[in-house]
Amino acid sequence: MAPTTVLLSDFSDFTDFVVNQGNGVKGLSEMGLKALPKQYIQPLEERFSEKKIVPHESIPIIDMSKWDDPEVAKSICDAAEMWGFFQAVNHRVPLQVLDRVKAATHRFFGLSAAEKNKYSKELSPSNNVRFGTSFNTQAEKALEWKDYLSLFYVSDDEASALWPPACKDEVLEYTKSSEVLIKQLLKVLMKGLKVEGTDEAKEALLMGSVRTNLNYYPICPNPELTVGVGRHSDVSTLTILLQDDIGGLYVRGNDGESWIHVPPISGSLVINIGDALQIMSNGKYRSVEHCVIANGSSNRISVPIFINPRPQDTIGPFPEVLASGEKPVYKQVLYKDYVKHFFRKAHDGKKTVDFAKLSIF
Repeated sequence: MAPTTVLLSDFSDFTDFVVNQGNGVKGLSEMGLKALPKQYIQPLEERFSEKKIVPHESIPIIDMSKWDDPEVAKSICDAAEMWGFFQAVNHRVPLQVLDRVKAATHRFFGLSAAEKNKYSKELSPSNNVRFGTSFNTQAEKALEWKDYLSLFYVSDDEASALWPPACKDEVLEYTKSSEVLIKQLLKVLMKGLKVEGTDEAKEALLMGSVRTNLNYYPICPNPELTVGVGRHSDVSTLTILLQDDIGGLYVRGNDGESWIHVPPISGSLVINIGDALQIMSNGKYRSVEHCVIANGSSNRISVPIFINPRPQDTIGPFPEVLASGEKPVYKQVLYKDYVKHFFRKAHDGKKTVDFAKLSIF
């Protein structure tokens, strides 16, 4: 047990084992630790409190089987305005596709640390393929109990050549199978803003870049002391999230204080509004703070698809939204600058969106 003692007490050894060697929190969890390493102990104000959970509250669950029904469209827009989140059922993404990408996620994280580490920041064949742990190990005062693989889509050829063989086919299939759902959601949401007709330029702005993450949250020795993912909102236009059956995703309630659990529903996809769409809608659609708790008894996975503007795009309120005389809340910002601002710091709730706010607010 001596190496374990050194690992937990010496910061350089800890960093080497978790980050540099690619063991991540999965490696720590599999050591059978009885206590959480101090590097993961969150300050009191960032720990998840069960006292703040609203037990009988739920984000909307929307049946997407009748896509052309005006009531379905109204439900989607209402959810985007009031909740920022909803669960989609009967969404037409084949259930076997969802099962395959979940199996592929377990397969990738079941690889040896040395194999996964081939995709780390220092060793990856591409900046578009990144295996890592926590969120930003350089900026965080306390680390998050999560490992991830991030896959930024450029082309089928690049994905085939550079994405990990353990999961590339399944992730591509999942991403492409979700396109029809994503386009339908954006069509409905744009109509709700009176932005008529999604031409190629508008479509590129809304969904010009796509990133899929495979997230792994291993069993944690003291889940009450840490977080799987800290409080944040996504920088995307939309996020499409596949959960497994473990649970652990919580969404901020409308009072700004409480938390609402998003229970796993077999075959469903969780949809949430990202900061980019909040900015483009001038705040009509809400990107909402959410977090993931750590689990003391089960390993959990999730697979989000982040639908984003392209890095070189400028985002700001749509002219159609301001046409009635509504005052802009947000300025025009270069999307890559917004994203850089998000990734250079630790998770901090909804503070990122302030980067795009006009100074009068």
